[in-house]
Amino acid sequence: MDSNAGATRKPAVLFVCVKNGGKSQMAAGLMKLEAGSAVVVTSAGTKPGSAVNGLAAEVLLDLGIDIAAERPKALTEENMRKAGLVVVLGAEAKVPVVDGVLVETWETDEPSLRGIEGRERMELVRDDIHARVKDLVARLTGSTRD
Repeated sequence: MDSNAGATRKPAVLFVCVKNGGKSQMAAGLMKLEAGSAVVVTSAGTKPGSAVNGLAAEVLLDLGIDIAAERPKALTEENMRKAGLVVVLGAEAKVPVVDGVLVETWETDEPSLRGIEGRERMELVRDDIHARVKDLVARLTGSTRD
């Protein structure tokens, strides 16, 4: 008999961007901060890069989140199915349609379109993603953290 029979499955989310070095890693780190162990969190890239974006790691460290040791991972249908909910950050990453998997796309702020670059750009991207993550935590868990 299944030892988890009758147990409620913990909500899970897979954050996706192209390289899995910036936005999706930031979203995963922020979700872990906001949801704690209430949500299973993973991230992946459609064309993963070789490392986490240094500025992304730096601006998350300001909030006590350390993603420097994370490594970009490839998006697979298996990790999409495991999560059940895939959140795509930005318009560039294209994910396959997988039966039973919900896909939500966040058209995140892109400050570089307004001439904002460097650390200031990354802080604005972080703050936009953070607000969206807080909303998602509330939707997935029915609660919010301050």
